[in-house]
Amino acid sequence: MDRPEEEGARPSRRSVLWGGAAAAGVGAVALSGGDALIRSLRSPGEAVSADQVHGDRTHPFHGARQAGIATPPQAHARFVGVDLREDVDSDGVRRLLTLLSDDAARLTQGRSALADTEPELASCPAGLTVTLGFGPGLVERVDPGLVPDWLGPLPEFDTDRLEDGWSHGDLLLQVCGDDPLTLSHTVRMLLKDTRAFGSVRWSQDGFRRSYGAEPQGTTMRNLFGQVDGTVNPEPEEADFDPVVWCGEGAPAWLRGGTAMVLRRVSMDVDEWDRLDRPGREDSVGRRLDNGAPLTGEEEHDEPDLDAMTPLGFPVIAEYAHIRRARSEDPDERIFRRGYNYESEGDAGLLFACYQRDPSRQFVPIQRRLDELDLLNEWITHIGSAVFAVPPGCAEGGFVGQTLFEA
Repeated sequence: MDRPEEEGARPSRRSVLWGGAAAAGVGAVALSGGDALIRSLRSPGEAVSADQVHGDRTHPFHGARQAGIATPPQAHARFVGVDLREDVDSDGVRRLLTLLSDDAARLTQGRSALADTEPELASCPAGLTVTLGFGPGLVERVDPGLVPDWLGPLPEFDTDRLEDGWSHGDLLLQVCGDDPLTLSHTVRMLLKDTRAFGSVRWSQDGFRRSYGAEPQGTTMRNLFGQVDGTVNPEPEEADFDPVVWCGEGAPAWLRGGTAMVLRRVSMDVDEWDRLDRPGREDSVGRRLDNGAPLTGEEEHDEPDLDAMTPLGFPVIAEYAHIRRARSEDPDERIFRRGYNYESEGDAGLLFACYQRDPSRQFVPIQRRLDELDLLNEWITHIGSAVFAVPPGCAEGGFVGQTLFEA
């Protein structure tokens, strides 16, 4: 007879064998299930439907105007300022622009650049655009007489604390897209083209909501939580072209192009956090929840600047941002296409705007903001650059070709 096992005694050989078999069975099931899980993760089949993949979206590179301006803003952007070497002459500028245009034309369509050692990284354009802008230094290399009057440093503003490392530049590379890996690879390829001609002066990364997170056309929000850019002309509107694109009165080589102002605006988000919600809304003149003016209900309602509180004060204060930015002069309008940034403990807004003439459009607006805008308590302009963005080019041509034909 087998004796009953005493409490604490060693397990019998039979129990060990039966336990091991059971464990093996469980392990087999678990392993089988694990293999199935791995196969399902590896399979490119039905996990994601084709209509959920957007990586093959493209915007034309060739055309009358450069992409990346009237194009719907992408989720990611990088602005790179390049300084040309002193020995780069007109012919060198032509060769540089030819290289950049050729590679940009390929990359924006999901094809690799000519000297691309990682062509697989170019296969997912995801709405990629490349836009080139010229500082005064680049135009002067071709013909000093072709520099527009407004192309140069902006006037000084009292609230500016500009840093040279975020300002100016001979050449702008504006690269935007909805996939950060594609964007990074594109910038790397373009900077390879510039190595023999100059060096990077600054590089600034920006972001918005991810592609598809909100309906297209939704006004972006900045890091203060504000709806940012409500009063903005739309590309399909009749008044967009007169605001943005250079025409009669501009140098012939720039007609069909535009002027770009890029401002790096540092935002003190920690101090802003200490301000209560009514104080935030009062400083801006808009509600934070939906961007409506304090005198309205919806974001695009016209603000009533004459409305008064029961105590006789303006509902939208004299120092409110939307009042200071507003003008009755139809020439004082700009097209905004900004991005948020975070970098090494600093956070803020890359304020990118486009117009025919910054001295007539951007500067008057910024002067009013400089004088009284209450937001100046929490923001500081630390970078500033102005670029001439030439028109687009035909296939086989290059961006900036009009500068050499003027």
